[in-house]
Formats: sequence, structure tokens, C-alpha cells
Amino acid sequence: MKKVILDLATTLDGFIEGPNGEIDWCIMDDDMDFDGFLSGIDTIFYGRVSYDAWGNYQPNENVSAEEEKLWKTVHSKNKLVFSSQNRADENAAFINGDIPTKVSEIKNQEGKDIWLYGGASLIKTFIQHNLIDVYRISVHPIALGNGKPLFEDLKERVNLKLIKTNIFKSGVVQLIYEPKTD
Repeated sequence: MKKVILDLATTLDGFIEGPNGEIDWCIMDDDMDFDGFLSGIDTIFYGRVSYDAWGNYQPNENVSAEEEKLWKTVHSKNKLVFSSQNRADENAAFINGDIPTKVSEIKNQEGKDIWLYGGASLIKTFIQHNLIDVYRISVHPIALGNGKPLFEDLKERVNLKLIKTNIFKSGVVQLIYEPKTD
């Protein structure tokens, strides 16, 4: 069965973006092996706002070959957008309705794992419905003081079990958790 993997960056004080949506604090180290992560997935789950911002993002011509390759790899994945809108898009399928049932159907298909890209509202929904199998949280060495928190409006505790820790040269610490089942 495919796994839903929440892979995202957060600040030391728990924000996934600044108060104006900024993510300029995110660090991409070459030792993070993001290519390895991308090779293990074949599907990306987006909320509509995140998809509109990043789902078809094209870097300018001044970017490095590595960044260009990264975006080409991201855009090669199957893109599913959870939204109340139902629109035609040649690069993604739009899903509305019963999210837990749809996610279960997708997880039971053949293939690789699924990256829960976000945004915040979709992540919150997945947390509330216990739909995340792996939390890959990369904690960046910066505190913003305010912004959009990762865990917001929880209805109940989210108990997690630490599986692995990765420390990168920039000071980013990646914490990999699974939901605690006992």
C-alpha cells in the first residue's frame, strides 16, 4: 500500500510560512538528497491554493541546472488537487468530496508513495482524519515569531514515534515520524 508522506520545512518555532506567506528562509542543502525522496513518490497531493502557486511553477532561466532538474522531476509526478472547485487542468486532476475515501482509494493503487505537499488547510484536514503515514519535518535554524503554524486547531493530540533523524551541514534537522499506534 502506498504511504502518504508529509514532507515540509518548518522554522524552529513551528511555522511553515511567514506572516505574509514567505518561505525565503527555506534552505536546500545538496546533502538533503531531495532527489532520493522524489524518486520514491509518483503522486503529489496539493490544495488548490498551493497548486495554483507551485503546481506549474517554472523557474527563470538564471537558475542552476540542479534546480531546473528538480522542478522537471516534480512536474513529472501525478498531481491531484483537493478543492471544492472542479476545473479542467491538463496537468492535474481535481478531487472534491469525501477526502478520506478518495485517499484510501488512491493509497490502494499500484505505484510509489504520495507526497502531501500542502497547503496548510489540506495538511490540517489530513492530520484531523489521520491520513498521514509519515511526517518528514525539516526544522530550519530560524525563528520567525509569527506566521502559519504547522499544527493548528488540533481537535486531539497527534502522537508520533520518531523513526529517524538527519542532520545537514546548514543546521537543518530533519525529523521523520510515524503515527504512534499504541
